[in-house]
Amino acid sequence: MDAPSIGRTLAGALQRFVLPHRCLLCGAAGDDGLDLCRDCARELPRNRLCCGRCALPLPEPAALCGQCQRRPPPWDAAWVPFRYAWPLDRLESRFKFSANLAAGRVLTTLWLRESMPDALPAWILPVPLHTGRLRERGYNQALELSRPLAKRLGCTLRLDGLVRLRATAAQTELGAVQRRRNVKGSFAAREGIAWPAHVALLDDVMTTGATLAECARVLKRAGVHRVDVWALARAPATRA
Repeated sequence: MDAPSIGRTLAGALQRFVLPHRCLLCGAAGDDGLDLCRDCARELPRNRLCCGRCALPLPEPAALCGQCQRRPPPWDAAWVPFRYAWPLDRLESRFKFSANLAAGRVLTTLWLRESMPDALPAWILPVPLHTGRLRERGYNQALELSRPLAKRLGCTLRLDGLVRLRATAAQTELGAVQRRRNVKGSFAAREGIAWPAHVALLDDVMTTGATLAECARVLKRAGVHRVDVWALARAPATRA
């Protein structure tokens, strides 16, 4: 082991001694280098039974769910390793709305421990926030999740590819149709960029996929051949 590696190992051991890991959900001792205990980690809802195209949770896995058969999404593949359910939803809410960066580190580490996609993109593009929402929240949760993923996977992280043109109403209380209308025309691809053939859009939670779909359409019109969508968690089916 070289000197830098030894230094990192010793620094990590010292940090664990001074500030031991504690579960962010129940307060028990953390496990496996995470601020998450073993019991809470076992409860994490993996999204293994899902649609192969949109990652919608299903009773049994399928290449295409009924919704994708009726209305194929504009992206080419999805990577969404978790379902948006207890206890991951609590960690995500604390990260997104309470600026709990420790929860963000746990979520990113969990994501990196899941099976990776077979085909990696040249670029990762986090879904941008409008400047007003960014000032209000202080950070873009999609960007913070993107940084360690891009570093680990060797993909270029591009922050300037997509532009959010206007502020939109919060999607939380809207149905699927209302969500599509809400984000229509709210994104643009920045001009003058030589786009690679394959990119991935990244967001924290995928509910109906309306935001990611609008971004994917914009990128396809800009000349991107393959657009994948990546999200940490997929919500169950919602009302239309």
